[in-house]
Order: sequence, then structure tokens, then C-alpha cells
Amino acid sequence: GVNDTEDLFLKVQTNQSELRIAQAARNKVYLNEELISTEPTTIEEEGYVAQRYFISLKEKDRISIQKTVAMYTSRDKAISEPRLAAEQAVCNAPHFEELVRTQTMEWSTLWGQFDMEIETTTEPPENTRSLLILRLHIFHLLQTVSFNTVDLDIGVPARGWHGEAYRGHIFWDELFIFPILNLRIPKITLSLLKYRYRRLGEARRAAQNAGFRGAMFPWQSGSDGREESQQVHLNPKSGRWMPDHSHIQRHVNVAIAYNAWRFFDVTNDMDYLRSYGAEMILEITRFLVSLCNYNEDLDRYEIRHVMGPDEYHDAYPDAKEPGLHNNAYTNIMTVWVICRALEILNILPEDHHRELCNMLDLNEKEVKKWQDISHKMHVVFHDDGIISQFEGYDQLKEFPWDEYRKKYGDIQRLDRILEAEGDSPNQYKLSKQADVLMLFYLFSTEELEELFERLGYQFTGEMIPKNIEYYLKRTSHGSTLSRIVHSWVLSREDRLVSWDLFVNALESDIADIQGGTTAEGIHLGSMAGTIDIVQRCYAGIKPKNDILWLNPCLPETLKRLRFHVHYRGHSIEIEMTQTKLKVTTKFSVARNIWIGVGGETYELHAGETQEFNLSKKTPV
Repeated sequence: GVNDTEDLFLKVQTNQSELRIAQAARNKVYLNEELISTEPTTIEEEGYVAQRYFISLKEKDRISIQKTVAMYTSRDKAISEPRLAAEQAVCNAPHFEELVRTQTMEWSTLWGQFDMEIETTTEPPENTRSLLILRLHIFHLLQTVSFNTVDLDIGVPARGWHGEAYRGHIFWDELFIFPILNLRIPKITLSLLKYRYRRLGEARRAAQNAGFRGAMFPWQSGSDGREESQQVHLNPKSGRWMPDHSHIQRHVNVAIAYNAWRFFDVTNDMDYLRSYGAEMILEITRFLVSLCNYNEDLDRYEIRHVMGPDEYHDAYPDAKEPGLHNNAYTNIMTVWVICRALEILNILPEDHHRELCNMLDLNEKEVKKWQDISHKMHVVFHDDGIISQFEGYDQLKEFPWDEYRKKYGDIQRLDRILEAEGDSPNQYKLSKQADVLMLFYLFSTEELEELFERLGYQFTGEMIPKNIEYYLKRTSHGSTLSRIVHSWVLSREDRLVSWDLFVNALESDIADIQGGTTAEGIHLGSMAGTIDIVQRCYAGIKPKNDILWLNPCLPETLKRLRFHVHYRGHSIEIEMTQTKLKVTTKFSVARNIWIGVGGETYELHAGETQEFNLSKKTPV
């Protein structure tokens, strides 16, 4: 409609959630830079409103129309009603130039915190393309989450706010997104972690209804936190509907716990841990423990009937029920989460420790079982130190990769190709994306060695390259996240291949390498993953034990890298080349921090610069 001041408004209400959304628009017409009075004709139809202007012009006249639009919903704070708020906003809106100025200022502030500079050895135009796409990815990340979302009850949709794919659902992609935010604006991460905490009650109900304890978060989450995963999905190659068992990807819970702990690790925000994080991690631990079954013959605990990150395998060949046994990623991550839960119980203040245990009815007997599982989780190995993706993986058939590449060319979606042929990926040693290799993505060699030693298994860093080689040649990269993980894990083994995979990952959406999926929404986890490869992988940043460690491993193609991070109240500029590292802190009243380079630690004061020779890993 149109109101008394000739402003347009459009008000709608969603069907299921009854969310009210209102837009208001004010148009101003300028003739030769002068505001003119007009009497537009209003066009009103169902779901549509517009204004038509008739203006007399002569040769060389210049006309411009400034349209200012405001949008509010019934979930916005500090408003009376969406339509009224929108109309007041356009009424009080400043001139167009002022709007541009404030918008530019806000983006400049964000860009100062998130921008990256990279220089490569490639020839034009390739030498600037990587930086251009990287900045595009930063832009899309900030389009989805920023200061504007801090007060909103939202998670991070896998496809951003850019399309209808996945219907805005939240998966595990925040695992790839939060590391960027933790080291830039941790306040945003905190708001997104609260999305999960607010749905802790629903996660508890889901666990109870499924016969488990604790909190079981869904693979796909929406408004209220219930499981939103589809039961079937269409294979466009065959035209048939296929069963969808993705809801048994229980590893989404370890991702949530991992994110909560890493946020605390970076920020040392004890208030968050006491108020939200501890309860959530302990309840996830309780759920994971209830998944475990004791095997007397092995004297170890097992997790059965789950899926790992590799969605090509959801059951054993010809099995009547879905699920796999002892997925290595799920089992080892469960041990890690239990260890963090035990650590939380040790570091919480005594009074809060007591209150939390009373509230959760957590007793010493239950905690002892956690400790037992953390030492006796079953992990399956095969073929001389290869971690088996799941029990029985080594019994599957090898896949004829060359035959299918020759036949189909693009074989990223082998699940669809095989189903159309009456076959199934469950028969073969093949992966859609990284599964076992996710462990090398999330943990350092030292952390993994500690986990395996705790479990009583022989595993050393020398075994990692064999595992990478084994699974890389059996992966189709059917997920945009796949190249992110493989680029990362290869960064210290084969920097040339790592860089090639990184460049390929950069192209995921801008080149729509999956053949049409980008039109339904960008892949935000993949976009953030490329940023994080530069930040934490190539630059080698790792916050650990109150020290910001820097262990660069720049690919030969990457000549220079520069960016900012926020750590423990300090704004830090980091610049590096193949031979030099420079770390500069801005002036701050925050306490001094410690950085680690080459195995040594150095105290860094506010406003100080320290430089290091990377060939010797010593101060300059």
C-alpha cells in the first residue's frame, strides 16, 4: 500500500512461523540535482506495490531517483511493529550521500579487521585472481554474519543467505567458519554459539526420545533445533528418490563441542564457559558416552550405527539397516570431547563445578566411566598403519576410477552415477570427502599422537603421509569442503599439490565447479575454509595454552602474506614472506601476550614489533 506521506509499504506473514515482515520505501526525484515535487501513480496488486512517475524532460536534462528502503521483522528488537518501524526508518533516513558515507565507513571498519593481502609468483591475471576471490569470500562471510547479527537468534546456514538450497538449515559448516571469527571478532562467534545453547533443551529431548542421555543435536537444524534432515532425496540422473540417512551423522555433536572449546581456547572467556559452554560440552559428552557400547572380547568401547563425514557410505553392502561401526573420526573425536569435558571439570571454580554437577546430576561414577572410555575407545587399523575409515572398510571392493573418469568425465557425484546404474558407493573404497583425514585437519601431529597414546595405539607422525595418500586417491571431492581439508593436510607434505587444491577450492562458487549448485546458494563453509587455509594453515597460526603460535609453511607460489588478527584484547598485524615474519601489536591497555615461533616463546607488548628470520626461526 501507500501511506499518507506517499511512502510505499509491503507487509507479509510467513505461513508456518507467522513471522511478520514489513518493507517501506521512499522515493525522491531529482531533476538537474534539484528535488522536485511529483504526484506518482500508485500501482497496487496482491503481493506487489509500485509507483509510476510522469516527468517532463528536455534535451540534456538529468534525472535521478533515490529510493530508500527499510525492512523489519516481528523478531527485531526495540520496535513496536514491523510496518511502523520500517516507515519511521525511511522517514528519518538521511540523504543518499550520507547513507553511502556511513555504509562505506562500516565496511571500512570490517575490512580493516578481515582483509588479507597476498602476493604470488604467478603471471597476470592469475597473480591477482586468487586475492580477488579470497576477498569475495570474505565479503560473502560478512554478508552472512557480522555485527548486525550479534543480537539475532541465528546460526550459520550452510549456503549463507544467498539461496534456497538446504532451506537455510544449519549443519556443521561452522567448524570451518568459526576459526575466522574467533581471531577477528569473537563476539560474533559467541552470538552464534548461543544459537546452539538456546536449543540445548530440544537436543536433550531428542536424545531421550532416541534412547540416549545428554544432548543430541541434529544434523540439520532450523528454528527450534529439531532434526530437519530429509528422509529421501532425488537423484536427477535416475529420476528416483533415494533414502536419506544423513541424520545419523552424530559427528555434528563433536563439531559443536569442538567449536565451543576452541572459542574458549582463543578468548579465555571464563564467563562463557561458566554460563554456556561447560553445560553444553558436558551434555554432548554424556550423549556421546551413551552411544558407546562395551565389547568384552576387545576390552574396548565401540560406537555403532553412525555415519562419518563421508556421505557416500551410509550402510554396509546389502545391509537392511543404515549405519556403520567404529567410524574412526567419530570415535577419536568422542575421546577428544571427553578429555575436554574432564578438563572443564578441573578448571571450573569449585562453587560452579558443584552447582553444575548438581544441576546435571553428574556424579563421580559417571565421570569414571568417561575416563575409562577415553582410554579404551576402539579404533580400527588396516594395511600397515592405515586408520580404517570404519570397521570393514578394508573388505570393500576397489573402485575402477579410470574407467569411470573415461566414461563420465566429471565423477564428483559418484553416488548419483552409481545409483543410476543400479549400484551403490557402499560397495567400494571411495569417499565423497575427507573422513579420516578430518583428524589431520583439526589436530596437530602432537595432539593426535597424544590421543592415540592415551588409547594405547601405536601412531606417529610418520604414519600421516601414508594415510593421506591412501584416502586422497580414493576421494571424488563431491563436496566443496573436500578440497579445503585435503589442501590443508597436504600443506606440510606436498606444498605444490596443496596450493593447487587451494586454488581449485577458490573456484568452487565463482566457477560453479559442481555444475549448477551455486545458483541455489554459495557454499559458505568452503568460502571460509579458503580464508582459514591462508590464516591458520599457511601462516601457521595456532592459539594454544595461552600462547599464539606461528609456524608458517608458505607454498612456493605464495611470496608474501599480510593480515590482522584479534587476540586477547590485542589487534595484531602479521606479515610474512618466505624468509621473514613480522608481528606488530597496536597500542592497547590489554595485558601483554606471548607468541611462539620456532619452539620458543616471546613476550609481546602493546605497540611493539618483533621480526623473525624464518630460515633460522630466530628474532632478527
